[in-house]
Amino acid sequence: MVIACASGKGGTGKTLLAVSLALACSASEQIVFVDADVEAPNAHIFLKPDIEEERVVEAFSPQIDEGKCDGCGECADFCYFSALTLVKGKVLFFPELCHSCGGCELVCPRGAIKEGAVEKGRTRKGVAREGIVFWEGRLKVGEPRAPAVITELKKAVKKEFPDTLTIVDCPPGASCALVEAVRDADFCILVTEPTPFGLSDLKAAFQAIQELGIPCGVVINKAGIGGGGILGFCEEKGIPILGEIPYRRSIAEKYARGLTLVDGEDNLKREVLAIYQALRRVTLKGAGS
Repeated sequence: MVIACASGKGGTGKTLLAVSLALACSASEQIVFVDADVEAPNAHIFLKPDIEEERVVEAFSPQIDEGKCDGCGECADFCYFSALTLVKGKVLFFPELCHSCGGCELVCPRGAIKEGAVEKGRTRKGVAREGIVFWEGRLKVGEPRAPAVITELKKAVKKEFPDTLTIVDCPPGASCALVEAVRDADFCILVTEPTPFGLSDLKAAFQAIQELGIPCGVVINKAGIGGGGILGFCEEKGIPILGEIPYRRSIAEKYARGLTLVDGEDNLKREVLAIYQALRRVTLKGAGS
């Protein structure tokens, strides 16, 4: 089972819940944790893995043979993102705009474009606290497109651990990176805050998840600071509330020290496990309906 933890924006508590869930469940199940927030991975701060393996993620990059190119412009006309542009009969390439689709190579009538490779980022694998198998992706600095790294990260995890309970810490927002991270998940936990901003971001994230047809539930972080219309929205859309994380100073202090909800005194391990059990009930009900 693959559980994705997502949120409409950063700072909502998505990573805190994801790592806490992994640690709480590790007492009874083998866990694979995947940090797919490749632009700013930070789960390692809490899970403290020993990294054992690192792989470079590469993607297609066109290599233009100027000796064969006659400046017809077919490649530039094809490129939707204007990564290739024809100027005075010469093709110019702007790598930061390239989406590595490879279409330019296919349409070139003179075979002047060949496949090259460019580094997009890296994936890293290790063993974390409580024996959790840890994977993370890291986008190369200056590289604007995260999905390429996320795709390779998930591919590697699925190949090695196809049947293990996997928790994916997704990128914030509702962009292409989130869609790629949550795609193929069996269930998505949407973490939100009971504020008007939280509701706005929850709506955006829910719409993206709904388009993918993935069942989801909501966890309310900082419960008690307000209403924000979260409960009304969930009731209207039929989204189950899986649980709440209370608004406490001690939680923020532990988070700042790299500790999770299930660490130390006054921990919330029972509440975190209750969230997982609520999730299981929802998925079993869905499977039986």
